[in-house]
Amino acid sequence: QVQLVESGGGLVQAGGSLRLSCAASGIMFRINVMGWYRQAPGKQRELVADMARAGTTNYADSVKGRFTISRDNAKRTVYLQMNSLKPEDTAVYYCTANIEFDTSRDYWGQGTQVTVSS
Repeated sequence: QVQLVESGGGLVQAGGSLRLSCAASGIMFRINVMGWYRQAPGKQRELVADMARAGTTNYADSVKGRFTISRDNAKRTVYLQMNSLKPEDTAVYYCTANIEFDTSRDYWGQGTQVTVSS
Protein backbone atom coordinates (compact mmCIF):
# COMPACT_ATOMS: atom_id res chain seq x y z
CA GLN A 1 0.00 0.00 0.00
CA VAL A 2 1.56 3.27 -1.15
CA GLN A 3 1.27 6.21 1.23
CA LEU A 4 2.36 9.83 1.07
CA VAL A 5 2.90 11.46 4.45
CA GLU A 6 3.33 15.23 4.69
CA SER A 7 4.85 17.26 7.49
CA GLY A 8 5.97 20.79 8.16
CA GLY A 9 2.81 22.88 8.01
CA GLY A 10 1.87 25.39 10.65
CA LEU A 11 1.21 29.02 11.51
CA VAL A 12 3.66 31.70 10.43
CA GLN A 13 3.65 35.47 10.14
CA ALA A 14 3.71 37.18 6.77
CA GLY A 15 7.24 37.31 5.45
CA GLY A 16 8.21 34.13 7.25
CA SER A 17 9.25 30.74 5.95
CA LEU A 18 8.13 27.13 6.20
CA ARG A 19 9.44 23.90 4.74
CA LEU A 20 7.07 21.10 3.81
CA SER A 21 8.19 17.50 3.41
CA CYS A 22 6.41 14.53 1.87
CA ALA A 23 7.72 10.98 2.08
CA ALA A 24 6.43 8.08 0.01
CA SER A 25 6.31 4.60 1.49
CA GLY A 26 5.25 1.17 0.27
CA ILE A 27 6.14 -1.06 -2.61
CA MET A 28 6.87 0.79 -5.83
CA PHE A 29 9.02 0.54 -8.93
CA ARG A 30 9.57 4.21 -9.64
CA ILE A 31 8.31 7.63 -8.68
CA ASN A 32 7.85 9.94 -11.65
CA VAL A 33 6.54 13.47 -11.06
CA MET A 34 6.23 14.66 -7.45
CA GLY A 35 4.56 17.89 -6.55
CA TRP A 36 2.48 20.09 -4.32
CA TYR A 37 -1.03 21.44 -4.73
CA ARG A 38 -2.98 23.69 -2.40
CA GLN A 39 -6.60 24.44 -1.70
CA ALA A 40 -7.82 27.55 0.08
CA PRO A 41 -11.33 27.76 1.56
CA GLY A 42 -13.90 28.25 -1.16
CA LYS A 43 -11.36 27.82 -3.95
CA GLN A 44 -10.35 25.03 -6.30
CA ARG A 45 -7.26 22.98 -5.72
CA GLU A 46 -4.35 24.46 -7.67
CA LEU A 47 -0.86 23.40 -8.62
CA VAL A 48 1.89 25.06 -6.59
CA ALA A 49 4.94 23.29 -7.99
CA ASP A 50 6.04 19.96 -9.36
CA MET A 51 9.27 18.26 -10.26
CA ALA A 52 10.05 15.47 -12.68
CA ARG A 53 12.37 12.67 -11.68
CA ALA A 54 15.12 14.13 -13.85
CA GLY A 55 14.77 17.51 -12.15
CA THR A 56 12.60 19.63 -14.43
CA THR A 57 10.44 21.96 -12.35
CA ASN A 58 7.18 23.80 -12.87
CA TYR A 59 5.83 26.59 -10.64
CA ALA A 60 2.62 28.55 -10.35
CA ASP A 61 3.20 32.19 -11.26
CA SER A 62 2.05 33.27 -7.81
CA VAL A 63 4.92 31.46 -6.07
CA LYS A 64 7.79 31.92 -8.52
CA GLY A 65 10.82 33.41 -6.80
CA ARG A 66 9.46 32.60 -3.33
CA PHE A 67 8.97 28.82 -3.27
CA THR A 68 11.47 26.13 -4.20
CA ILE A 69 10.65 22.48 -4.82
CA SER A 70 13.28 19.78 -4.45
CA ARG A 71 13.36 16.02 -4.09
CA ASP A 72 15.57 13.24 -2.84
CA ASN A 73 14.90 10.19 -4.98
CA ALA A 74 16.83 7.87 -2.67
CA LYS A 75 14.62 8.93 0.24
CA ARG A 76 11.46 9.05 -1.90
CA THR A 77 10.84 12.51 -0.51
CA VAL A 78 9.79 15.83 -1.99
CA TYR A 79 10.23 19.18 -0.26
CA LEU A 80 8.71 22.62 -0.66
CA GLN A 81 10.69 25.52 0.76
CA MET A 82 8.34 28.48 1.14
CA ASN A 83 9.86 31.91 1.74
CA SER A 84 8.35 35.40 1.90
CA LEU A 85 5.00 33.90 2.77
CA LYS A 86 1.87 35.98 2.23
CA PRO A 87 -1.60 35.68 3.79
CA GLU A 88 -2.89 34.55 0.39
CA ASP A 89 -0.65 31.48 0.65
CA THR A 90 -2.91 30.21 3.43
CA ALA A 91 -4.32 26.85 2.34
CA VAL A 92 -4.18 23.12 2.86
CA TYR A 93 -1.15 21.86 0.97
CA TYR A 94 -1.30 18.41 -0.62
CA CYS A 95 1.59 16.31 -1.81
CA THR A 96 1.12 14.24 -4.95
CA ALA A 97 3.23 11.67 -6.74
CA ASN A 98 2.88 9.62 -9.88
CA ILE A 99 4.08 6.17 -8.88
CA GLU A 100 4.71 3.06 -10.95
CA PHE A 101 4.23 -0.45 -9.62
CA ASP A 102 2.19 -2.75 -11.82
CA THR A 103 0.64 0.36 -13.38
CA SER A 104 1.23 4.07 -13.09
CA ARG A 105 -1.16 6.16 -11.01
CA ASP A 106 -1.34 9.34 -8.97
CA TYR A 107 -1.31 9.27 -5.20
CA TRP A 108 -2.18 12.05 -2.76
CA GLY A 109 -1.21 12.85 0.79
CA GLN A 110 -3.67 13.77 3.51
CA GLY A 111 -2.82 17.46 3.40
CA THR A 112 -1.12 19.83 5.80
CA GLN A 113 -2.44 23.22 6.87
CA VAL A 114 -0.38 26.34 6.22
CA THR A 115 -1.67 29.54 7.78
CA VAL A 116 0.00 32.89 7.19
CA SER A 117 -1.06 35.72 9.47
CA SER A 118 -0.85 39.36 8.45
